[in-house]
Amino acid sequence: MSASSPSHDHGTPETPVDAGAQALTAALHSSFAIVKVLMVLMVVAFLGSGFFQVGPAERAMILRFGKPVGEGQKALLGPGLHWSFPYPIDEYVRISITGIQKANSTVGWYATTPEQEQAGSEPPPGPSLNPAVDGYTITADANIIHSRATLFYRIEDPVRYIFGFVNASNVVQNALNNALVYASAIYKVDDILNRDKFGFQDAVRKRVIELLEKQNLGVLVENCQVTDSIPPRQLKDAFASVLKAQVTRSKLLDDARSYQNQVLSKAGADSESKINLAEYDRDRLVKDVSGQADRFASILPEYQRDPDLFRQQRLFETLGRVMTNAADKIFLPQRADGKPRELRLLLNREQKLASAPAPQP
Repeated sequence: MSASSPSHDHGTPETPVDAGAQALTAALHSSFAIVKVLMVLMVVAFLGSGFFQVGPAERAMILRFGKPVGEGQKALLGPGLHWSFPYPIDEYVRISITGIQKANSTVGWYATTPEQEQAGSEPPPGPSLNPAVDGYTITADANIIHSRATLFYRIEDPVRYIFGFVNASNVVQNALNNALVYASAIYKVDDILNRDKFGFQDAVRKRVIELLEKQNLGVLVENCQVTDSIPPRQLKDAFASVLKAQVTRSKLLDDARSYQNQVLSKAGADSESKINLAEYDRDRLVKDVSGQADRFASILPEYQRDPDLFRQQRLFETLGRVMTNAADKIFLPQRADGKPRELRLLLNREQKLASAPAPQP
């Protein structure tokens, strides 16, 4: 081969580039670029979803793979904006520290639906209670009642509230149910329904507090109310008759006590009046006797000096008082020899007036 002849490589011959392949390559490059951008955006969105806001009346805790980040009170996050790794790495839990939580117990109430509760209606009572759907409690005197209660509480220690139990709100609910059944078992039906409603409610509240403190749940009970306590609807008329009889009995007893009080008050007033009158007469008599004794003591020396003269003076004084208004006075002094005097008075009878003659016919 001459020097002027073209040289040829001994490698792979060049393959002409196809237009379709070039377009596919360009599309793949663009797709990979878009995927990269989308992945970056997804990563940013994934990390950005970790931001969360804690309200002023709240605290929050970050759980990383189920364990709190931090220990004790340090694990609590205050109000403001916070960040954590998104789920499933981290999970945050908000806790209301000033808000009032509420739990309702219907363990002793018959079956109703939320729609019926909102409408204020209730299903008709069946011929008997169905234990599968109807709740009730048993009283101390072996009666059956329906009762329900509401508990208001506040989370005082969020750490204990969250990590003490898997679901602390269920523990509160169970404590309220237990308290309602327990209080019903120690009170009689008449006390629960009529005589001692406040005592029954207080027994439920004390039992709830006792159970929650025993569980060390970290909550503070604000209020506990027994919202309803009624007899079984199947025995409504029978309980109404008993209540009517109790009202009648109470009225009769009140009337009897009122009459008793009136009689006792009148007897007391009469007794006091007679005692006062007797004391007045006693004082008057004592003063009169005392005055006579003083007078006797004052004239006793005169009598002792001359008894005869004293008797004559007293006699004349007495006769003077007795005969002050007498028309005729006759006084017979005692004879010197001590013999009695004889006084004879001739009293002429008044002459009868002559009767007038009867008129002649």
